[in-house]
Amino acid sequence: MSLPPSTDRDLWVTWDHYHRLIERLALIVHESGWQFDKILCLARGGVRVGDVLSRIYDLPLGILATSSYREAAGTLQGQLDIAQFITITRGTLDGKVLLVDDMVDTGMTFSRVRDHLLKQFPAITEMRTAVLWWKGHSQATPDYFVEKLPTNPWIHQPFEDYDSLRPHQLESWVRKGERA
Repeated sequence: MSLPPSTDRDLWVTWDHYHRLIERLALIVHESGWQFDKILCLARGGVRVGDVLSRIYDLPLGILATSSYREAAGTLQGQLDIAQFITITRGTLDGKVLLVDDMVDTGMTFSRVRDHLLKQFPAITEMRTAVLWWKGHSQATPDYFVEKLPTNPWIHQPFEDYDSLRPHQLESWVRKGERA
């Protein structure tokens, strides 16, 4: 399936491009020489990014659920909710932590989560941030990023197809995919 062309207002991303961006992010972090102990991703957008980085670096992955894009079918940012607990595969959140998400948009989520984590987990000795996309209007600056987007486009990620898919539609969805 072909996507519409990307513009200053809309960035369309295929699965292949999305995976290449994650690999490039992993390389950018590696080339920086920074050694870290754990990866913490922000759910939902950062889960796939964090999963791949955790596999490449063979480091524990923590997941922190946050939510702010609930208004207007997920297109408007509302109040930020940060989960009370973190799920992590080994130990607790301490040492040098790489905080990962898919993008930094306004910067509100990154700034609030960073402050929250440093307050709640005093054993964190250093935290750096990594994203695929850094939007130009962001008030936060990630330590690592793949693409800076000065025109602040809406990013159409490949998994957004699932946002409107419901269980009762799965049978026809699967059949459609088998014909493609």
